[in-house]
Amino acid sequence: MATETKTKSVGGDSKMKAGLIWFNGQMVPQEEAKVSVLTHALHYGTSIFEGLRAYNTPQGPAIFRLQEHTERFFHSAKVMMFELPFSPEQINQAIQEVVRANGYTSCYIRPLAWMGAHTLGVNPLPNNPAEVMIAAWEWGTYLGEEAVRKGARLITSSWARFPANVMPGKAKVGGNYVNSALARVEAQQAGADEALLLDKEGFVAEGSGENIFFIRHGVLYAVEHSVNLMGITRDSVITIARDLGYEVREVRATRDQLYMADEVFMVGTAAEVTPVSYLDHRAIGTGKAGEHTMKIRAAYMDVVHGKNPKYAAWLTYVK
Repeated sequence: MATETKTKSVGGDSKMKAGLIWFNGQMVPQEEAKVSVLTHALHYGTSIFEGLRAYNTPQGPAIFRLQEHTERFFHSAKVMMFELPFSPEQINQAIQEVVRANGYTSCYIRPLAWMGAHTLGVNPLPNNPAEVMIAAWEWGTYLGEEAVRKGARLITSSWARFPANVMPGKAKVGGNYVNSALARVEAQQAGADEALLLDKEGFVAEGSGENIFFIRHGVLYAVEHSVNLMGITRDSVITIARDLGYEVREVRATRDQLYMADEVFMVGTAAEVTPVSYLDHRAIGTGKAGEHTMKIRAAYMDVVHGKNPKYAAWLTYVK
């Protein structure tokens, strides 16, 4: 969801480096991928997007769960009533072409569609066709290697996750992420690595860009979707964990249940599997990255790097 890191390509540099970008069907240098300041999405947040990763594998770069991400991209378009000018097959091919053209062995990939500058009334339809771009850049560990080794520190945000009758939380809509940005800024200004958001009833929703899991007495609990995005990484982790022999239960949870958990971790395309060591200044378990969490993380990283043939169908190789 959020896009900041301390790698060489984002965050520390004055300008993000994305190389060649697929822009409305053409591959162009980053500097030529431009939009008008009157773009509807810039004023009203009318955009949709996805986040994928390609990983370096023994068989070359491979995109993790490409089909599922593209399907969700088109579902988001449907929710927003976007008429995308490209088919899912064309988007799949374009995503692979961006990785190939930039010579990446591993990278983060960002498809984005938005309402353009044909009209600037609040209603973008029907005379404002969607535009599409796909960019990619090299991106390391989302919250940093230290957060993986020691566990991330979370704080519950004063900003609640919006209910389903306020914003379409099952779609990856650009405007939704103002909520996430406010929560993440608040957390970092408070000295934490990431925010935990609750729903309007006080139950755990998610991080600013991650789904939440916790472990108690050897049982793995996946926080129910409720208002959350239907996470593809979350689905992957549930499958992998069950294959590892874990009992997995989907539950609604309160934050004090997380305080009492033996382990807590976050998952997402950017975050992958990141352990949590503290929540609201309370140690989770031993206050370190949990043993079960790191076992699940190791299994997940083997899958995305093409080291477990059982999950080969989840990888699309870029040739």
